[in-house]
Formats: sequence, C-alpha cells, structure tokens
Amino acid sequence: MYQSGQLGIFANGYWGHKAYKLPPAINLIAVAHYLEALEWQKEIVKVHAIFGGKNPHPNYLVGGMACSIGLDDVSAINAERLAYVGQLLADAREFINQVYIPDLLAIAPYYLDWGAIGGGLGNYLVYGDLGTNGYRDPSAYKFPAGAILNKDLSRIHEVNMRDDAEIQEFIDHSWYEYPGDAKGLHPWKGETEIKYSGPKPPFEHLDTDKKYSYLKTPRWKGHAMEVGPLARVLVGYASGREDFKAVVDSTLQKLNVPAAALFSTLGRTAARGLESILVADWTLEFYEQLLTNIRNGDTRMAAMEKFNPDKWPAKAQGVGHTEAPRGALGHWIVIEDKKIANYQLVVPTTWNASPRDGEGKQSAYESALMDTPIADDHQPLEILRTIHSFDPCLACAVHLYDEEGKQVSRVRAL
Repeated sequence: MYQSGQLGIFANGYWGHKAYKLPPAINLIAVAHYLEALEWQKEIVKVHAIFGGKNPHPNYLVGGMACSIGLDDVSAINAERLAYVGQLLADAREFINQVYIPDLLAIAPYYLDWGAIGGGLGNYLVYGDLGTNGYRDPSAYKFPAGAILNKDLSRIHEVNMRDDAEIQEFIDHSWYEYPGDAKGLHPWKGETEIKYSGPKPPFEHLDTDKKYSYLKTPRWKGHAMEVGPLARVLVGYASGREDFKAVVDSTLQKLNVPAAALFSTLGRTAARGLESILVADWTLEFYEQLLTNIRNGDTRMAAMEKFNPDKWPAKAQGVGHTEAPRGALGHWIVIEDKKIANYQLVVPTTWNASPRDGEGKQSAYESALMDTPIADDHQPLEILRTIHSFDPCLACAVHLYDEEGKQVSRVRAL
C-alpha cells in the first residue's frame, strides 16, 4: 500500500517507520474514525455554544452562564434547545463507547511494550472538579482531588491551593525576575516580570545551565508533578471510587496488563479514553438534574448575592480551579479597593512542560522522555508518541517581540 501511493499523506511520517506496528487494515480504520471524530467534534461543541453563548471562549458570567433559561423564549435556552443538548450528549456517549474505546482497545495490543515506557515522574496532582454539592465540598467531586507521590496508590495526599507552602512557582531557569531575589512564590504573591537573558538568534542551542524558558516552574511541596487525564484516573482509582475502578480494571483485564502499566505512555493515552467514558455518563446525569430543576421552577442562572463590590472587604483574595482537559488549572486573584491587585494562573502545560528547578529536578515531559527507545534517529517518532500523550499546549510559553528584541505591545488592566 505504501509503494502504490495509498496513504501518501503519511509517507513522510509514521508509515514505513521501523517502530510502527499497526497492520494496514487497523491503520485505515483508525484514520477513518479520526476524520469522523473531527466531524463529531463540530457537533458536540454546540453544547458549549448553547450554554456559553459561543465557542470557543464562551461568555460565561461570574457565578453562572451567559444565556438565560426561558422554555418559551426563542432567544433563550428553551425546550427545543434543551432537547437538542440531550441528543448531542447521547450521541457523544455513543461515539465514545462505540468508536473511541473500541479503537483504543484495538490499537493498544500492538504497543503493550509502551506500558513500561514514558512513565516519568510518578507524581500526580489533581485539584478536583465537577462538584455535586458545591465547590466547598471536595468530598462530593466527581473528579476527586489529591496528590500521588512516587506511584504510591496506597496514599492520597490532600491538596490545599491556599497554602503558601504547597503550590509555588520558581524561576531559576525562566526568563523572569522576582523582587528581592525571592525563590518560590505562591501565586497570590506571584510576579510576572519578563527579563530575557537568553541568546539572540541565530543560535544553535540553549544553555540549560542558565535561564532557558518563558515557562515558570511550579512545584507542589517542592515536588515536580504531572497533571492531566492520567493523574485524574489514578487519583480516582486510588481513592477507591467504584466508577473509576470499573473502567480501569476492565481495561487492564482486556489488555492483560498489570496496574503498573498505567504509569506509562500507554497508560496516559488510555486514561484520556477511560475518563471520557465517565464524563459522558456524568454529563447526562447533570443534564437530567438540570431538567428536574427546571421542571420544579428553578431557572436561576447565576449566584449574584456576593457580586456587589460595595460589600467587599478592602482586601480580598480567592482561588478558582478546574480540571481542564490537559489537567489541573488554577487562577489566583488578589483584590484591593474593588480592583484587581494581582492575578496569577498556573495552567496544566506549565506543570508538565516547565524547565528544571533550582535543584535540577525535571518536570513531567522531560522525565517521561528519559530512556525512550529510538528506532530511527532521523525520525524520532517515539518522542512525539510520549509528548502527544500529554496533549501539550505551549501557547502559554510564547511571547512575541520585534526583531530588535523590543516588546511589541503590552496591555495592563487597571
């Protein structure tokens, strides 16, 4: 097939590569379903647009959402749109269970050796998400919060995002400066002052003994942590949650691999599919709860009782968190005299892709790549295989300057 010209768009990629193991038939099925997934993606994001006003970057209001509920209002979330959302959610679960997961289980047996490659840190961090009793009750989260250290599933460590000693960002190898040569700073005290000290192009390499990245280096109690689907699945599994145990144990049994295979590139890739099964079920559960509330006359859209700046204290601080697709996402804010005095966020890829800290400890990406076997030095697809298992988003590490190194523009909210 390769010589006949079929699958030509992959000829300079994985097709024909020494480490590529899928037979042509399964390859074709996977590619066909990938293209089908792109079409399905255009449908499922309509749910986001209906509730959030648009997609991407929805217009959610603080404490609620952008679109009002009015069952007979053509411009609101009415009965027709709610029924459409229900159909989209049901279609999503069907696609996951009948396409995504079968493909995952069909491809994985050809790469079981990757159940021992790409494990990396063995430290996992989850803030928790999808609260069923409000976000002040972590015990009722669908995604339980916690941290795992050294692959020890027998103990889940509590995580306190407000504790100065727990989450800190370091800049030992980052192009920033802190006041007074401070070391790690909790986000409430964080500074984001760029100070580029790297080489000027053209250059052949970065000196990693010096500063070499626009990413900061977050740490939890001094530990480098991995965030993302694998972290969520492991924390849920180690917490003894029956829904997590059901999907994990079933998959391990079908692939005939031990639980240790979760700590790997294979496990990380599989976790994305396994949590999709859970999320699809939970989403329909939440949907039914919404319908029940509406039938009972509850059409509230936002909790506005605290959104009155005149009643705020002179100084306040807060933290908001979620489990984004790529992992733990936190936003920290300090308000003084009704204005934002400081706003810092630590995004998932910053946790996973950050440079080394002052002690030389690697973050998740770098650690996961250690000892990766490479079949062809000129086409190191194995590197991509592990990095893609994290689903990276490096936009947070990009800063634009003009060719003389000057800042093009800067926006400051007062």
